[in-house]
Amino acid sequence: MSGHEPFSGLEATLLDFWRFAMSDLRTNTVRGYLAEFLVARAMGALATRVEWDSYDVLSPENIRIEVKAGGYVQAWTQTRPSGNPSWDIPQTIPFDPETGKYLPEAQRGFQADVYVFAVHEARTHADYEALNLAQWTFHVLDRAQIEAMPRGVRNQALATFQRVREAARGVAYEALPAEVRKSAES
Repeated sequence: MSGHEPFSGLEATLLDFWRFAMSDLRTNTVRGYLAEFLVARAMGALATRVEWDSYDVLSPENIRIEVKAGGYVQAWTQTRPSGNPSWDIPQTIPFDPETGKYLPEAQRGFQADVYVFAVHEARTHADYEALNLAQWTFHVLDRAQIEAMPRGVRNQALATFQRVREAARGVAYEALPAEVRKSAES
């Protein structure tokens, strides 16, 4: 959709809705979508996201990528930046969006080949520019690195920012595709 599509029975377009629901790129949900978009574009994956896929991005080389996002600036007023990001990465049963069914329980595990941790580095609202790619750092880990992380509740990998930084140096947006491809070969 282009955003110019009108609602039937309402004087508004789809773009009006997008502005209403997605205009604050500091919210955690929208920041996650933005990070997925950035990774998809970096990899040359132009398909739209599939909400229930077992991973977030499929590269043209068929690398399955899970994207995790974090940042220090939130949508609300803050007296200081948020602490370091952390992520729970659950083992899942793949869902097939084409059939509407989960695959067999035996396939429970980590579904992506590569995990990208996208961190927006701005520390103040005044400095925050979500569309400035220089403010993002990307850490790329392969599935084996995720599998090796300590487990928490329900056997989730506990990816603290400290562990992610120790496992993979941060790279700028321009270096992301090569880092993902290199990690997928591991």
